[in-house]
Amino acid sequence: MNKIVMNVGMLFFFLAVIFFSQMNLSLVDILVRSFVVFIFLTSMLGIIAIVFIRSINKKSFDKGNEFSENLSGK
Repeated sequence: MNKIVMNVGMLFFFLAVIFFSQMNLSLVDILVRSFVVFIFLTSMLGIIAIVFIRSINKKSFDKGNEFSENLSGK
């Protein structure tokens, strides 16, 4: 999952470089703005991925507990 988040972040970094270079900004401004986009997007996607994985793990844990209770006859 980390590789996917990083690859999507890099994709948006390079798309931001292309987008900001069309605005005729200086090279430093282009790189700084693109880096800010990269950091923001990568951190947000990382948080979303963590929440998603935790929710899947919680569901599977609850389902496993329910299954074991059904087998024991409680």
